[in-house]
Amino acid sequence: MLEVRDVTLHYGAAIALRNVSLAAAQGQVTCLLGRNGVGKTSLLRAITGAHPVSSGAIMWDQADITRLAPYERAQRGIAWVPQGRDIFPLLTVRENLETGFSVLPRGRRRVPDEVFELFPILKTMLRRRGGDLSGGQQQQLAIARALVMRPRLLVLDEPTEGIQPSIIKDIGRVISLLRARGDMAILLVEQYFDFARELAQRIAVMDRGDIVLAGAREELDEHEVRRRLSV
Repeated sequence: MLEVRDVTLHYGAAIALRNVSLAAAQGQVTCLLGRNGVGKTSLLRAITGAHPVSSGAIMWDQADITRLAPYERAQRGIAWVPQGRDIFPLLTVRENLETGFSVLPRGRRRVPDEVFELFPILKTMLRRRGGDLSGGQQQQLAIARALVMRPRLLVLDEPTEGIQPSIIKDIGRVISLLRARGDMAILLVEQYFDFARELAQRIAVMDRGDIVLAGAREELDEHEVRRRLSV
């Protein structure tokens, strides 16, 4: 279980998050929705340790990880697929996948067969440079690289952004399969309610640095959620 407790985050004098609380449970997809600029990525940066919080706590497996460095959180099983993918364009697909070895003990430093079962296209491209892949293929590579770490919390920041519909369906299928395994908590940030509704058991909506709606998918008023997402 991931628990975010009353987290406030600043960039200089500007406040990005105001007393935000959120939970993500093992075996479930929790989706964080919101328009651009409302604090979704800032919350992920707080969870993964990419930016320090001003107050509040980040709990993972009942341990306080608020002050841990990003690599220490990764060692505890937290993997982040950032917005924009951030693959290494000059490294091959194989080398990009192997960067996930950095948090693993030597005896576990191999790419799991499951990665190629979920993303078979990558197996045919192992010697191609990451920068030569299409945007959708790079997104698949970014998710696969995170899975190489054997995460127990997978954090996905807008994985459908700028991706063709066929790849969006593939990514949705992969998230569904990972959810069905039951051994991973998945925190998905999205702008598109329809994609979230297909996958998530719980949904939270952000606006102006705060959670304004939250609950089980079937409990939320769809009209109100869509209203909060409209520009």
